[in-house]
Amino acid sequence: MPSIQIDLPLDVPAPAKQELAGRVGKIYADLMKVNADLLTVSVHDLGQGGVWRCHEDGPPTPSALIMCDIRSGRPRETRAALAQSLIDACAGLLPLDTLWIKVEFTQHSGDEMYHPHLGGFNKDWTSDERD
Repeated sequence: MPSIQIDLPLDVPAPAKQELAGRVGKIYADLMKVNADLLTVSVHDLGQGGVWRCHEDGPPTPSALIMCDIRSGRPRETRAALAQSLIDACAGLLPLDTLWIKVEFTQHSGDEMYHPHLGGFNKDWTSDERD
């Protein structure tokens, strides 16, 4: 763990996806206080009409969705800072409106993610952690 999936309503060339993944990795490592080699980023460019935000009144709005699978235990404020930083990174690199980029978190125990390059399961997060 962790993994971040970014669903985009546009077509994105591979170099821009790589740049976005690099930015996301740096943001995540800095804010979550871990080494970036724990993070996997996938960028799904679903093309025009690929991601929508629904509304009570009016037609859906083109949107983006960032799914963050992380180890449980991070404070709400840390997750909020991560969410806003990820939104800013996406909007800074791609033609996206920050109002329509949603971030969702799913939290797991460390033993729910297996890392062959780390020799097995992750450990649970602790507040004094810095890998």
